[in-house]
Amino acid sequence: MNNWRANNSSVNNSGTDLTIGFTSSAIAVFLFGTNFVPVKKFDTGDGMFFQWILCAAIWIVSLVVNLIRNSPRFWPLAMVGGCVWATGNITVVPIVKTIGLGLGLLIWASFNLLTGWASSRFGWFGIDPEEVSKPILNYIGAGLSVLSTIIFLFVKSEVQSSSVSSEATPLLNESSVNNSENTYSDASWVDSLSPVRKRVIGCTLAVVAGIFYGSSFVPVLYIKDHGRRNGTLYTGASQFDLDYVFAHFSGIFLTSTIYFLIYCAVMKNKPKVYPEVIMPGFVSGVLWAIANCCWFLANRYLSAVVSFPIITAGPGFIAAMWGVLVFNEIKGLKNYLLLSIAFCVILAGSLSTAFSKI
Repeated sequence: MNNWRANNSSVNNSGTDLTIGFTSSAIAVFLFGTNFVPVKKFDTGDGMFFQWILCAAIWIVSLVVNLIRNSPRFWPLAMVGGCVWATGNITVVPIVKTIGLGLGLLIWASFNLLTGWASSRFGWFGIDPEEVSKPILNYIGAGLSVLSTIIFLFVKSEVQSSSVSSEATPLLNESSVNNSENTYSDASWVDSLSPVRKRVIGCTLAVVAGIFYGSSFVPVLYIKDHGRRNGTLYTGASQFDLDYVFAHFSGIFLTSTIYFLIYCAVMKNKPKVYPEVIMPGFVSGVLWAIANCCWFLANRYLSAVVSFPIITAGPGFIAAMWGVLVFNEIKGLKNYLLLSIAFCVILAGSLSTAFSKI
């Protein structure tokens, strides 16, 4: 009887964990696909000021989470993940200016997914490899998630872009970084490059951004894994991922502040500041921060090897649906058909990944 109760309790706990994990993943997917909507109609210029406002909002959310969690121990190593993410994020504007957001998104999203998934699955960077009950399904899910990002490349938007590249984008258009309304030409080092160099530099930066994005959770996973071992610096470290949010997001804000100060110095203390983007940028940062907190929860209850394929593939579809239903950016039977196919691929990939855990 006691064994039956223990087994029944284990099944219930497992079911609860899966429910929390997949619910967190769904919220993260929706918010990551939505967080640029508040800045849709505002000019963000070269993106540096916007990023700093975004990261300030992210840090404030982490402060609230830290207080809710009763200020758990602060591990400086967890800040490294935030530094890595912020470093990858500053490459977005050069990527858009060189190869467009469409191709750039395809490259960095794919490398983000593959880096995060593979590092967890195979134990890269000193973290423990994560096992799933059905590895083949997990591989299929990751592969389908990458395929969905490729399909989005062919979904064209009718919104005119202020970006140097005229390439169509599957998301909310390049206006999420450089708005097409009330814009003016921003001369930069990118403008003097030849088309070949633009493509080489843009693709290289997109690969780097994807790897950095996909590696941002590694320090937290490293601390958790070594916290379960005796005789290490991190022995006894918390196994609850939200306890690392404050340190991780502090790394994001600190790094973005350093980059913004460097930018101000390069601009000779005349940075391009856009006051109208402050509130929308703050809201965008709050949405992103909540989404990332949900990702932390998904890592906790599902493991990163399951959460990464789901959370990195889904936001593209959500953002595209905003373009269809609200902004009327995506029209035509061909685009709707491609979106339907992408949705089916994402759904198949997510289900494959989900069932690989069960």
